[in-house]
Amino acid sequence: MQDWWKKATVYQIYPRSFNDSNGDGVGDLQGIIEKLDYLKGLGIDLIWLSPVYDSPNDDNGYDIRDYYSINPEFGTMEDFDQLLNEVHKRDMKLMMDLVVNHTSDEHQWFKDHEDYYIWREKPNNWGSVFGGSAWEYDNNKGKYYLHLFSKKQPDLNWENPELRQRIYDMMHWWLQKGVDGFRMDVINFISKHPDLPDGPNGDGSAYFMNGPRIHEFLQEMHDEVLSHYDCVTVGEMPGATPEDAKVYTNPNNREVNMIFTFEHMDLDHGPNEKWDYQPLNLVDLKENLEKWQHTLYDIGWNSLYWNNHDQPRVVSRFGDDTNYRYESATMLATCLHFLQGTPYIYQGEEIGMTNVQFPTINEYKDIETLNMYQEKKNKGTAESDILDQIHHVSRDNARTPMQWSGENQAGFTTGVPWIQVNPNHCHINVESDLNDEYSIYKYYKSLIKLRKDINLITMGKFKLIYREHPNLFAYKREGESETLTVYCNFSDQTIEVDEQPNGDILIQNYDNQASNNQIKLRPYETIVYKH
Repeated sequence: MQDWWKKATVYQIYPRSFNDSNGDGVGDLQGIIEKLDYLKGLGIDLIWLSPVYDSPNDDNGYDIRDYYSINPEFGTMEDFDQLLNEVHKRDMKLMMDLVVNHTSDEHQWFKDHEDYYIWREKPNNWGSVFGGSAWEYDNNKGKYYLHLFSKKQPDLNWENPELRQRIYDMMHWWLQKGVDGFRMDVINFISKHPDLPDGPNGDGSAYFMNGPRIHEFLQEMHDEVLSHYDCVTVGEMPGATPEDAKVYTNPNNREVNMIFTFEHMDLDHGPNEKWDYQPLNLVDLKENLEKWQHTLYDIGWNSLYWNNHDQPRVVSRFGDDTNYRYESATMLATCLHFLQGTPYIYQGEEIGMTNVQFPTINEYKDIETLNMYQEKKNKGTAESDILDQIHHVSRDNARTPMQWSGENQAGFTTGVPWIQVNPNHCHINVESDLNDEYSIYKYYKSLIKLRKDINLITMGKFKLIYREHPNLFAYKREGESETLTVYCNFSDQTIEVDEQPNGDILIQNYDNQASNNQIKLRPYETIVYKH
């Protein structure tokens, strides 16, 4: 079926933290194979696997040493082939992470092909995403190389046609093996302004985000590789607007099927940086999602997500993970899954896993978090203030091990986990969700089934209602003969809507209606009507 990915629900696996089969404390490919029936039972169509390539792991696998080898911590290529085969046996598909903006500095290319990377005698003023300068001096060569991320992640020079061909060859190799597509890491960074000019206050993003040849490179990649396979592509594109996305995802342009936007995930960042978190303004979120829904309608396609390996847990972020964890997790899921687009579930989201609050910096592993801690320490920021920001914002919130059971180490490993398990695994885990009559897992399963059964969720028009309400996110999905109306209470207060219930209830996260003659939404309540 053409465009099968429009009906699909995607599940992201962060392999290191998913399931450890051999007791070394690190999740692995055999561990994933053990849990495929669990994913099939949830209703997943497409698994997105975060990088499993050979890597020194400076940035948890996003620094690739060899595109054609599996990181020994995760297993072997035989294990990968078995995983792919077992996924396909269950009528699911597998999407790889494609990281081609940069490699590891331990990649053979970095040793043998200077012209595959970006070098300058004198650096410009760009800063790295992970803090500090984006340039590193190489003593052997007597010049600097560009690294928009870690200094162990030198940026590739996409101006070099031979380099591009090497990348396309590698993509062919994986697709011929049978993988079903790629999630493309920071793919809109691959085209840099050839002059590499200084950026205002060291921010060079205007010269590497959505750069001058980006559409040419993506179209070449499509024509050379992607057009030969029935595969799915999603481009991670920080700084891309809905207007940009319309160009990237319009099928006539032969670029990518959908992109990951970051706009809605930046709305609770402070004015200066993401660590200065602030409460979400729901009106801003509604307007942002409305803009994406309208701009791409009938032209491109949306990716729908709250969580991934780079984001804190949404139930802790936009919900109440203490008093209303079930209600807020299911409400947030409903709000997202009834929008137009392809929904992504990040491991543990389907059981309402929460942020973790490690008491000291020593338990944290994420390079971005550790760099930020050191920078703020050096500036004299109080330890308690830094840890508070880390508790709310750190990427490690998403990276604690998957909570399979209430047993020791959450059933993730029989050894010592690479990062500590969240202490709340005793009551938040898969085993208890599978046994509960009402659980977040079972609610997600119902949502996924509804998307498969009701075409209107995939194809209907989006219409925002109650635009200015500070706590109510409500919208309609309109078709020719029927309408869905989705109500989501983003607060712990009861909301009275001046409307009578209208139509059949498709799904709700409370047992009954608060009132038969007026729509009343209790704390974090969601209800969807079909009429």
